[in-house]
Amino acid sequence: MTLSRLAAAHGVATSYSPSPGRTVPASEAAVIAALAALGVDASTPEATRAALAAREAHLSGSLLPPTVVVWTDAPVPEAPAFARLAPGTRVRVELENGGTATWETPPGSDATVASPPGALRLPPGVHRLVALGPDGRTAQAHLVAAPRRIKAPPGRTHGFLVQLYSLLSRHSWGMGDLGDLTEFAAWSGYSLDAGFVQVNPLHAAVPSPPGGPGGDPSPYRPSSRRFPDPVHLRVEDVPEYVRLRGAARERAEELRGAAGRLRASVLREGELIDRDAVWALKREALELLHDVPLGPGRRAAYSAFLAEQGTALEDHATWYALAEAYGPDWHSWPAALRDPASPETARARRELMDRVDFHSRLAWLTDAQLATAQRTAREAGMAIGLVHDLAVGVHPGGADAWAQQRHFAPGMSVGAPPDAFNARGQDWGLPPWRPDRLAESGYAPFRALLRGLLRHAGALRVDHVMGLFRLWWIPEGRDPTEGTYVHYDAEAMLAVLALEAHRADALVIGEDLGTVEPGVRETLREHGVLGTSVLWFERDWAGADGAEGTGRPLPADAWRADCVATATTHDLPPTAARLSGEHVRLRYDLGLLTRDLAVERAEAAADVHEWLALLGRLGMLPGGMGCEEDEIRAVHRFLLATPARMVGIWLPDTVGDRRPQNLPGTRDQYPNWRLPIADAAGRPLTLEELAASPRLHAFMTVFRPGAVTAVGSAETTRTAPPGAHPV
Repeated sequence: MTLSRLAAAHGVATSYSPSPGRTVPASEAAVIAALAALGVDASTPEATRAALAAREAHLSGSLLPPTVVVWTDAPVPEAPAFARLAPGTRVRVELENGGTATWETPPGSDATVASPPGALRLPPGVHRLVALGPDGRTAQAHLVAAPRRIKAPPGRTHGFLVQLYSLLSRHSWGMGDLGDLTEFAAWSGYSLDAGFVQVNPLHAAVPSPPGGPGGDPSPYRPSSRRFPDPVHLRVEDVPEYVRLRGAARERAEELRGAAGRLRASVLREGELIDRDAVWALKREALELLHDVPLGPGRRAAYSAFLAEQGTALEDHATWYALAEAYGPDWHSWPAALRDPASPETARARRELMDRVDFHSRLAWLTDAQLATAQRTAREAGMAIGLVHDLAVGVHPGGADAWAQQRHFAPGMSVGAPPDAFNARGQDWGLPPWRPDRLAESGYAPFRALLRGLLRHAGALRVDHVMGLFRLWWIPEGRDPTEGTYVHYDAEAMLAVLALEAHRADALVIGEDLGTVEPGVRETLREHGVLGTSVLWFERDWAGADGAEGTGRPLPADAWRADCVATATTHDLPPTAARLSGEHVRLRYDLGLLTRDLAVERAEAAADVHEWLALLGRLGMLPGGMGCEEDEIRAVHRFLLATPARMVGIWLPDTVGDRRPQNLPGTRDQYPNWRLPIADAAGRPLTLEELAASPRLHAFMTVFRPGAVTAVGSAETTRTAPPGAHPV
């Protein structure tokens, strides 16, 4: 009982519900380990009692929590934290813009705080709150003032979901780059009336050691989420490239030639995308560019970027410089260098000054090309432009885990508990943030992360958005089944998200697929976070008044409006593969099925047939079943018939690509994150070939203005997004 109370006081769950009506207790060992990672000793009954007493004394003696949230549409004293202040407490708010506001809680208020003069409403920002109690005690807290709701999309819009590495053009160095993204945004905005392009996480990757094994190609396990990966740079678009002379110019051209051969091996010879090989060529070319002196204007811009990014960029570049010398996992470095603030690290930074500058320069160059891509997208008429993707976490040996050690829970990994899809659970190998340290810092790491991602974006997708509420912590060396949930202050996390989205004038999309804790989707909707709805998963599971639903495909007019509606994602089969059942055969061939192949095939075919039958009844499949292209178009007609504010088109679906980009549950068995976009026959396509594809243009007729689709019944219709035009 004491352990349960202690765990609850620190946000550590002692049980969880994998499905409605079912509760599974967390192991005592997992709870104790999670508490230990939070700096709480529960190793013995005596230690547990002492820790609980200390926690209760701390809470009762604190005037304020470390971070207080207020919503800008309500008077400040309505925030719950102020209701705890004793009568006569003097309160001062120091605004981030330099202003101040003060008031005093009235005597005899009995914990009800009257509004200060003018019913103070704070401007959005992170302010400083100071309280002086009548007994002389003082307290300070971070005060996050945020809009209650994140802005909504500007009308109905459609756009593309793209894995950037897979989008190669005639100019790519073996994988898609920011030049390709810029060209795709311009073309799809002008010619296809797209309103956005959502890309995979472009976070900085963990470098592969020279001569060592290849790096992890997954964009969801980066070294750093704070800065983008320079592997995405279009080398020739760096302004200094045209100033290369002599031997440097000759070498750069040789590297371009090697890149062309690498590109041809992927596009024409069936080779996989090799990120490490691409980076080896680009890194050498960028080294040549680093030797070219910056002109006065460029030097001033670079200096401004360094000043703006400050210590965060210095630490980031230092980690990469040290990784060149000691390897890509800081745990294996000399002990003194494992501390980013040690004198030895400062000395190493000075000794490696040129390498630190090189990696800082790469961050600046990548940031500039991202800015160009977003600017081009908006100039092409996109209402939103780029949608960046925020991964759940970072590699434990990478730059962020080194620079922000204080904010990560030692000896813990993020994953997922067992469920109907994975009886063994999942361990993602990502260290979790400590909720207590986040609160103590005013959520500074989270704020900085969001601000960096939203610099050049119209929207942000948050992968596993449930992580704003809770994460499954797994003790190091233990099975994923032996973890437990640790809760975060969802109000504070959402306030920070809303604040940074407001500063950037951006939308937020949450990936909320699968089993989600009750109330989470409702809370996200209240704050303007759009959800994610995949057609094949949208069924009538819950009827009216809590009754059991039919389990049939959810009618279009019953879909939620506040979402991105799509046919598939990077973790799911492309639509062509799902329609044909090829995804079942692929999983069988890789040994991933837990049931008989015939059973799996029959179930998948019945699922598809039920949806296609509905589309036929609605008049969306005029030619009947049997034509793959017609069926894929019909699926997207249905998506347009829903009230969803955004419709996402998986770019490979437009040309009939059948191969998933990622197959969860596999590592070496399948080429995850290494496939170029291909046509229905598996032939890789360049960006230029995509733009000329008859199949793509036939697909996009679905999005022409006036393309009427039936909704739910013959009496109801909905049209495609206004403003779309024929391609």
